[in-house]
Amino acid sequence: MAIEIRGWTHTYSGKVRDLYESEDPKLAHLILVVASDRVSAFDHVLEPAIPNKGKYLTTLTNWWFDRLDVPNHTSNEIAVPAEVAGRGTIAKKLEMFPIECVVRGYISGSGWKEYEANGTVCGIKLPKGLHFGGKLPEPIFTPAYKAPMGEHDENITFERVIKLIGEDNATALRNLSIKVFNRASELAEQAGLILADTKFEFGIDPATGEITLGDEVLTPDSSRFWSKAAWDRGERKDSFDKQIVRNWLAENWNQQGTPPELPKEIVAQTADKYAELVERLTSEIS
Repeated sequence: MAIEIRGWTHTYSGKVRDLYESEDPKLAHLILVVASDRVSAFDHVLEPAIPNKGKYLTTLTNWWFDRLDVPNHTSNEIAVPAEVAGRGTIAKKLEMFPIECVVRGYISGSGWKEYEANGTVCGIKLPKGLHFGGKLPEPIFTPAYKAPMGEHDENITFERVIKLIGEDNATALRNLSIKVFNRASELAEQAGLILADTKFEFGIDPATGEITLGDEVLTPDSSRFWSKAAWDRGERKDSFDKQIVRNWLAENWNQQGTPPELPKEIVAQTADKYAELVERLTSEIS
């Protein structure tokens, strides 16, 4: 799954990313994060991979980091190895919080299902009469607990976040998440896009003690972007992400056993969505 990289030792592979540590003791504070072309849905890694997906995600994450006024995990101390140029990131090791910082500006996905059942999202009471894909009165922070490997992440209340990481850290994560979401929403709007929801991950930088933004940021894998023109026409389900894959799987697999191989046309359509989002953002916004 992970490739060999001279001078680096592979230490971990998630569903879509591979991590490496330097064999140089002087670089023990750094980690190499490689975004693969693998695609996952319903907690399974699927075949085949999406061509150039890793490069799309890395390009977009770095583009956002350059425009967000928040400390991030990237390091310019050494160059990315040639073997993973374009999809690798040299990053500072952070003491990560076990929280996925989800921010929603519009209601869809799992949030819509909870709202239909209870009128809430992660325990937050919302106004009556909202429609699928509708804009919320203001963005809301709906965190999730990052479960141990092999278990499902769990939506939790802000009170639970306080119990897990303390009130000061919980408040800081909520404020930072909404700050970044609002700034990203402004930039996306310039490209004719709506940022419906996203998730961030933060950690403490041991060198500075600062809360620092890590992982991927505002990519098709971590966010739901819509065309503003399509949304204005009343279209709510055509997002710039792997929803094409999820929809096809839901129609062609009962989530028992091994998932089927993705058809060539689904792979191509998904790659086109990723490429279009990168193009629209990076070409429309300076």
